[in-house]
Amino acid sequence: MTTTSFDFKKPLESAQALMGLQTAAVTKTVELQKKAAEELTEFFKGEAEKAKSLKTPQEFMKFNLESNKALFELMKAQGEAFSALAKESSEETIAEITKLSS
Repeated sequence: MTTTSFDFKKPLESAQALMGLQTAAVTKTVELQKKAAEELTEFFKGEAEKAKSLKTPQEFMKFNLESNKALFELMKAQGEAFSALAKESSEETIAEITKLSS
């Protein structure tokens, strides 16, 4: 009977490294979500304050258009931040997998 010795060290180190990357990505995602929520809260507080001074339907329409445009720009910037994080995380993971497989 032949017994084969298997080195568990490298697979374990690989799993630990990848779990570390996952943890870092999740932590960064939570931080971005918190920042996004704070930005949206401040945006809506500011817009509510501006809305208090509206007097005419024309002012309301102009405010509504500008507010929506600003909201979509904010959401676009937040989406870009999440996309950048996803790209960074995937590049780090691919680099780590490449390093581990060599």
